[in-house]
Order: sequence, then C-alpha cells, then structure tokens
Amino acid sequence: MALQKKEKYNVAIVGATGAVGQVFLQILEERNFPIDELRLLASSRSAGKKVKFKGEEYTVQELTHDSFEGIDIALFSAGGGRSKEFAPSAVKAGAVVIDNSSAFRMDKDVPLVVPEVNPDDAFKHNGIIANPNCTTIIMVVALKPLHNYGKIRRVVVSSYQSASGAGAKAMQELMDQTKAWANGEPLKVEAFQHQLLFNVIPHIDVFMENGYTREEMKMYNETKKIMGDDSIEVTATCVRVPVLTAHSEAVTVETEKKITVEKAKELFSNAQGIQVLDNPEKNEYPMPLFVSGKDDCYVGRIREDISKENSLNFWVVGDQLRKGAALNAVQIAELLISK
Repeated sequence: MALQKKEKYNVAIVGATGAVGQVFLQILEERNFPIDELRLLASSRSAGKKVKFKGEEYTVQELTHDSFEGIDIALFSAGGGRSKEFAPSAVKAGAVVIDNSSAFRMDKDVPLVVPEVNPDDAFKHNGIIANPNCTTIIMVVALKPLHNYGKIRRVVVSSYQSASGAGAKAMQELMDQTKAWANGEPLKVEAFQHQLLFNVIPHIDVFMENGYTREEMKMYNETKKIMGDDSIEVTATCVRVPVLTAHSEAVTVETEKKITVEKAKELFSNAQGIQVLDNPEKNEYPMPLFVSGKDDCYVGRIREDISKENSLNFWVVGDQLRKGAALNAVQIAELLISK
C-alpha cells in the first residue's frame, strides 16, 4: 500500500495534546513538512482545546472511528490501547499510520523502522509502520555503523532514562517534587513507583517472569528486528533518573571484527544522525542538559573494553521526545513521501 505522491498531504495527529503530540507539531513546523490539512485528535477530555501551528490556531477534535476521512498520514501517540482501537479505522479510511506505541512493534506484518538503520523496511507496510521504543532508537542509531563494519555479537546496555519518557505528567511531578522539597513541603508520588527527586529507580514498565522489565525486553526484541539480525544478543537494565528530558545509555558491544577507538570515532562521525562529542581532557562528553532539544544522538566516552577482546564501550545520549519519538516518526513520513 503505497502513499500517493502529492505536493501536500493531509496529516492527522492522534494524541495531539500529549508530550509527544506537542513535539510532533514542533518538528513538522521546523522541517516544513508539506501539509495541506492538519487534523488534531485527542480524547473527549482534550477536545475543544486550541493549539497553534505555524501561527494558525487549530481546535482539537475528539478521536472517533470516523476521524480519518481524507487523511494521508496519521501520526499516533496516544498509547497502545488507542492505537489498537483506532489505527485499523485510519488504515481503512486510506491513511498510512505511523504509530509511536508498543501496540504493533513486534507484529511480523508491521515494519519497525529507524530511518538511519533500516529505511527500506518502511516500504513493506500494510498501512501501519511502528516507531520503536525511545531507548531502542537511540541505541540502534549508534549500533548500525559498528554492526556494518564489525558485526555485533552482543550488546550490554544500562539506560538512564529521563522523566519525560513517562509523559508530561511525569515531568510535572519531578518539577513539583523539586519545588515542594525547596519549600519544605511533603513530596507527592503518583507518576512513578517511588520518589524520583534525589533518587534513581531501576524499574521501568512492568516486571516479566524472567526478572527483566518489559522496557528491557523491548530493547532485546526490537534491536533484533530493526537490525534484521536475530543473532545479536542484548541484555539491558533500564533505570529512571531525575532528569527532565533526554535518555542516556552506557553501551558495551562485542564484535566479530575488532573495532579500535579511532575506527569507532570514524564510523560514528560518518553515520547519519550521530554527533561525536568525546574530549575527556576538556571534560566534553554527551549529557542530557546539552542534548535536550537536539535532533541527533551524541556519542562519547568511546573506549576499548579492557576486560574483553573485540569489545567496545561508549556512552550515547538522545532526546527521547525528538529522535526517540516524534522526530523518528516524522522522518518515516518524510521517507514515505520521498518515493
């Protein structure tokens, strides 16, 4: 099911008032995506809200099964339940759905796409294309050039995930806890299992029978699918940290062919979507404070693993609302309209 070539496209955003929905709008405007009609959709609670785009005011409409008539591209970020319920209606109406939830990611008939890694998969869709998990996207952008050169056997990753990965309410909770602490008031805990301020929580999503969390298993399963290689082994520990935006990851990769630090820097520097920031003598390395709001993923602390041959350590940081979510989805849409 190919997208019909046009000069401008009718675009719907499902979950337009959420954290990712707002970034969808920013990125569509920044990249001057060719939009004819823009339709903003959300729950009945948010219907009627006014949202600005390119200086014009739009009214958010209630999401229904009849919301997609005439729509070419529907960007979904309203949770897996909503995607499962409404994405088929969008496809039936003739739209291509790019879904930011986990609803379809491991469906064998739905491509899971990161444009810098597996762009050709975007054209194998049957109406739905899945956007991977934010932590997976940030990691695989960095893995791809290494895999192309030295074939990755195993990945060990620990993530340091910001509050915004859990949505706008979670970000607000961290800010509210900071204010409450400064004022000597009790701290409210609702968005996370524990207080996030002055803490790290080694628990993202629900625990599975194997002791891993679902977030960690997403990294395991999605990496194999995106990279198109089931032989790559992945083990992850996902941790929530008191940072507002941008996820960080400490990654160790074991490769068949040795990759020196110099070679790794060269591979990263020549890859799409990556910036190398690695000057230890000047205390320059990627940090959420610096990467927040940027489109590329930043890689630093690149070093050979002294404990194992053909093993490399690096640190990667990406804004998970942008590259980890909205930007990746818009890049998929740009891929679709380019052919």
